[in-house]
Amino acid sequence: MTTPVWPTEMQEMDGRLFRGWQVVAAALSVLFLSYGLQFSYGVFVSGMAAELGWSRAKTALPYSIYVFAYSALSAATGRATDHFGPRPVIATGAVLLGIGWGTSALVEQPWQLNLTLGVIAALGMSVAWVPCNATVSRWFTRRRGTAVAIASSGGSLGNLIVPTLAAALVTWWGWRMTLAAIALFSAAMMLLAARYMVRDPESVGLCPDGERPAPSAVVASPGQSLDEVCWTAPFLLLIAIYFLTWVPVFVPFVHAAAYAEDLGLSKLAAGSVISAIGIGGVVGCLSSGVLSDRIGRLPSLLGIFALQAIAFVAFAAAQGIAVLWFAAMTFGFSYGGGVT
Repeated sequence: MTTPVWPTEMQEMDGRLFRGWQVVAAALSVLFLSYGLQFSYGVFVSGMAAELGWSRAKTALPYSIYVFAYSALSAATGRATDHFGPRPVIATGAVLLGIGWGTSALVEQPWQLNLTLGVIAALGMSVAWVPCNATVSRWFTRRRGTAVAIASSGGSLGNLIVPTLAAALVTWWGWRMTLAAIALFSAAMMLLAARYMVRDPESVGLCPDGERPAPSAVVASPGQSLDEVCWTAPFLLLIAIYFLTWVPVFVPFVHAAAYAEDLGLSKLAAGSVISAIGIGGVVGCLSSGVLSDRIGRLPSLLGIFALQAIAFVAFAAAQGIAVLWFAAMTFGFSYGGGVT
């Protein structure tokens, strides 16, 4: 009698890496491109304001609309991912993201930026975080924290690398051409990455973590429905926790550099504060995911939120670059770890 060979065993026999890590790499790429573009906005603000004669408030309002809109729309894109799978959802978002950010390079009036950035780009950005992490989570059980951490680090890497690149390009091309070029490149690369976003391991004959189930494993019966879960106290508390967490999260991203200049620091030193947030974010994403696999999600989350509170106290107390770097790296670590 021939012993059956499980798909994961066949995969190990031919020496190929578990396909779930390919999905992780694709998700990391999507988050790197989308969040790198998002966190570069501050690089374009000064040139935009100078050319168009806008105040800082006029450049900040469209970004605020954008953040609110894509956060609210994430619930819809999560449902769309469940129904249609991540590939078409992320591909559609990539096109909208490219159109929204790309046409933002053409604006002449504030209402135009409210539309291109606050609506069109927000629709595209809403496909980034939730669909990517929901898909990665389906591919892993035992190593879920580690896998989500690696994928999530894409956003922090984008924060670290893309604004610096954008700043260099702005000096050569100006803000309009640089913004359009980065938008179109990011959209094209996101379309490529979307091809590798497979819904779940079962759809290609594999199992989570690349492991075969025990022969005696029993399929779990369905639990609560989505509507039932949405009205449970833990779920509502989780929404409240993250709502309160995200209220101040974008303040350092948008205003840390200007805050540093207000303290008398040079533009170079002010820019390094944003880079410090990115460094802390990468470390926070990677370490918190691994740590949460070992000690649990709740203890990890409590420690991360405590660090976020410390970071904001440090920002308020800062008088020089050393404390600002400490605050920025601590904030980046807590931000990266919290979202992971």
